[in-house]
Amino acid sequence: MIKTTSFSVLFLVCALLGCSTENNTNIEINAPGEGTPVLKGTIGYSAMSLKNPFFVVISGSLAAAAKENGYEVITTDADSDVNRQANQIENFISLGVAAIVLNPTDRLAIGPAIKKANEAGIPVFTCDLQCVAKDVEIAGHIGTDNYQGGELAGQAMIEVLGEEGGDILVLDFKQANSCVLRVAGFKKVLETYNQSVESGKITIVSEINGGGDEDIGYKATVDSLQAHTNLRGIFAINDPSALGAWQAIDEADKTGVISIIGFDGALAGKQAIRAGKIYADPIQFPKKMGVEIMKKFLAYQSGSEYKKIELIPTSLYRQADALEDAELQSGE
Repeated sequence: MIKTTSFSVLFLVCALLGCSTENNTNIEINAPGEGTPVLKGTIGYSAMSLKNPFFVVISGSLAAAAKENGYEVITTDADSDVNRQANQIENFISLGVAAIVLNPTDRLAIGPAIKKANEAGIPVFTCDLQCVAKDVEIAGHIGTDNYQGGELAGQAMIEVLGEEGGDILVLDFKQANSCVLRVAGFKKVLETYNQSVESGKITIVSEINGGGDEDIGYKATVDSLQAHTNLRGIFAINDPSALGAWQAIDEADKTGVISIIGFDGALAGKQAIRAGKIYADPIQFPKKMGVEIMKKFLAYQSGSEYKKIELIPTSLYRQADALEDAELQSGE
């Protein structure tokens, strides 16, 4: 859906971004309304996947912060496809946007596309997910302290399994640097714990790609349940894959045997924690991410000093927190 007050803007965007069923790219322009500052420019945002509510929240907060400061945002959906995201970056360059914000779909493979933006003189900011490709310039990053979040996930797994311990599955997503860090923090806590006990150790018997996606997480868990019949726990690197895992263990009638630790704290994840489907989540703050990345862009524009890399600590969210959560009680 495209929102605009000018037919000429609609024509330009469609011409450059290819508004057709062939490229299957979702585009949304959030144009300033009456009483907002004069339009200063456009920011291109390539979301990793708008199927994930987490990135929808980032998109909304970025658009709102941009609007308050006289910018409009073009949001596109990379749908977890690095080639699609690279094309979107090239389209943003053609548009002459003031800045590009993205959640890299692949922490390394997106590098060449970012380098093209660097060569065009367009600042690139990353949000939530970092790019670790060599020879690229990232003007700023706002994200979660994912390693710390992984440590909290490990503590939650120890808490829920108790003295018995047991075999566990990790649903990872190695294309995203943030998810690599989550698993690293998780493993570190379990390693330390296992060294401190003689029995009841927690053993990762399989680490498999959950795609950061509910359907992929479901299929990966179905396969893992067949290969590992004694699973006691699952750590999923985000809420969608955690929800997919829950569907698989529910169908296998093992919801009372296998506990799930997720990550994110999106609305669906919080609701699942309240319902007892997921034990706990280290929660992130996506609304803050959109606002803070806009602040970094404005500082960049003005030549002011700013912290280029900012990591927001997570907090552990359990069922007791969900039962007191005003957001869930109000049904929002």
